[in-house]
Amino acid sequence: MTMRARVPDTDVLVAGGGPVGLAAAIEARLAGLDVVVVEPRTGPIDKACGEGLMPGTLAALHRLGVDPAGHALRGIAYRSPGRSVEHEFRTGPGRGVRRTTLHAALLERAHELGVVHRAGRVGSARVTDDLVEVDVGHPDGPATEEISARWLLACDGLHSSLRRRLGLERAASTGRARRYGLRRHVATAPWSDLVEVHWGDRAEAYVTPVADDLVGIAILGPSGTSFDEALAGFPELAARIDGSPLGEVRGAGPLRQRTTHRAVGPIRLVGDASGYVDALTGEGLRLGFAQARVAVETRDDAGDYERAWRRESRDYRLLTEGLVTWATSPLRRAIVPVAAAAPALFGTVIERLAR
Repeated sequence: MTMRARVPDTDVLVAGGGPVGLAAAIEARLAGLDVVVVEPRTGPIDKACGEGLMPGTLAALHRLGVDPAGHALRGIAYRSPGRSVEHEFRTGPGRGVRRTTLHAALLERAHELGVVHRAGRVGSARVTDDLVEVDVGHPDGPATEEISARWLLACDGLHSSLRRRLGLERAASTGRARRYGLRRHVATAPWSDLVEVHWGDRAEAYVTPVADDLVGIAILGPSGTSFDEALAGFPELAARIDGSPLGEVRGAGPLRQRTTHRAVGPIRLVGDASGYVDALTGEGLRLGFAQARVAVETRDDAGDYERAWRRESRDYRLLTEGLVTWATSPLRRAIVPVAAAAPALFGTVIERLAR
């Protein structure tokens, strides 16, 4: 007697409806697959981030049919008292885009392509007969339903619960400084079309124009960093925004997250859920969008995804690990002087990250 193959509820289930989850859903729809996105929050989701899209990130969005409004970015500048170095992107401008604006544009494109959204939280996941069965809880209570899919893309962020439940989380390294991010918007006209990275004794401030009347400031630093105290350590920056209305402070961290594997059977970890080094080089979204693309392209082979994940993230991991190690060492103060003394090298690194 021939057994019939089980029919899944959907081809692809995406856990997490942030920008990377929506990019993964769009990729899957463009590949002709049915998609369900499970996310407890409705509407655009805000979070602490630098909000600067590198030229390569913007190109990846255009490939998906997404073109969010924002402020053109000409390049990157590193600044410290008495020293600075700038590099203009060679491949065209990037764009400063509010996270809520980016999320809204991705939501609109996903809806246009027929992505189905389910309000809920993904609980346990198990592989049965080549299908993934996922328990989805109601956003406001314990009620659950089961959804089956051919593939599960875990895009549930920096503190991924699926990564932990699947046993793919690697313990944090002992002795390594834990870094966090804080972001605040300032209602003022941008004074530059560069992303300015101000380097202080213990923290960095990323200044990104995101509209004609709005600038985002993201502070990266060790545990316990206060936004106001860190800002006071950048007198030139503090003077520029003195008296301007300030938005609320949003935080994220610890930033470093490690994984043992990124694929198990038909399950893929994508974006921050798959591991993260630091926000210092501003590559989070570009990397997440690239992982979303290869997760769909290699959906039939876990080994292919692991290899593609390593290939796509290699530069980010090497360059960011090196820069974070430097930034958390006694040689931190030399970063801007060295970059200013070797502008060609600085530009080469920026271009590698901006591609």
